[in-house]
Amino acid sequence: MGDRALTPRPRQTERVLPTLLLLLALVGVAGCASIGPTTMTRDRFDYTTAVAESWKSQMLLNLVKLRYSDTPVFLDVGQIVSGYTMQSTFSAAGSIFNTSTIVPGVPNSSIGLGAQGQFTDRPTITYSPLMGERFARSLMTPIPPPAILSLIQAGYPIDLTLRLVVHTLNGIQNRFGGVARRRPADPEFYELLARLRRIQDSGAIGMRVHRVGRDEATMLTLRRKVESSTETDALMVRQMLGLDPQGGEIRVVYGSVAADAKELAMLTRSILDILVDLSSFITVPEAHVQERRVAPTAEPEVGPGGPIPPLVRILSSREKPGDALVAVPYRDHWYWIDDRDLPSKGLFSFLMFIFTLVETGDKAAPPIVTIPG
Repeated sequence: MGDRALTPRPRQTERVLPTLLLLLALVGVAGCASIGPTTMTRDRFDYTTAVAESWKSQMLLNLVKLRYSDTPVFLDVGQIVSGYTMQSTFSAAGSIFNTSTIVPGVPNSSIGLGAQGQFTDRPTITYSPLMGERFARSLMTPIPPPAILSLIQAGYPIDLTLRLVVHTLNGIQNRFGGVARRRPADPEFYELLARLRRIQDSGAIGMRVHRVGRDEATMLTLRRKVESSTETDALMVRQMLGLDPQGGEIRVVYGSVAADAKELAMLTRSILDILVDLSSFITVPEAHVQERRVAPTAEPEVGPGGPIPPLVRILSSREKPGDALVAVPYRDHWYWIDDRDLPSKGLFSFLMFIFTLVETGDKAAPPIVTIPG
């Protein structure tokens, strides 16, 4: 009987050892795991999406504000720092199983477990308001003509680009929708754009940068060996712009008046001019017009092919739209661009791209942010 009492029960002992081994494995994994690399893909994607959405919302909201003669405000995201901290503590205690009181000091089997963890996420985002010199440089500086020709050379439609970014071409005026300076386009402006678009589609428009000493001159070329219809369009474009019909390359400069018949004077717009003009296309609530809170939307202009479609369609309603590329609330209404309106979506994306063309010079250094570990 005595020998049988001193024999341990193997099944219950086997239950204790795997549990202790599992606890040791958990402690080892907790000490070696790193959360940094695993968060990089997720965080980069999430922050990229968040910055893009906030940029679109900010742009649309400022367009709506300009429509109501309100003050636009731009904030640049200067820096994004995301810091993580994870702390964990595990403890385990066990005892040998014993069913007899013959061996003193050995209690019945018992297991004690303890765990403690802490996770901290400290994203720090800095914003830089666009004001002072940066405001003047980014929003009020006219877009340089070489940048416009580069867009055309890259394949952007010449008629859309010129409607958006120029006031005049050798004195031929574009439409402008600002309340204080609202004016229609000259009758020949849309015909000029239509002919330039056909020339571009034929591949007969090009550009070249001509360097003379330290100075650079941007040259626009209209290729001569083309189909008869394109040649007719090119001749009419030269006549409408007052250019030499037999001339070769056309020198492109900033200004409203050309110096001679071999020069194209392009009076370009600033980003602020572009935003003011685009805001005039926003469809506003009729009640706001009646209350004299905002000017009515101008009627579409008519070109050689009929009514000229607006550059962008921005709608409004009391309810939040369900299918929008971007939507913002303002004065108890929602303003949005329909996600199924491809021309408006393309123009809005084009606007965001043009915004980067005017970022010249060195930006102010972002603040140094230190995130404690």
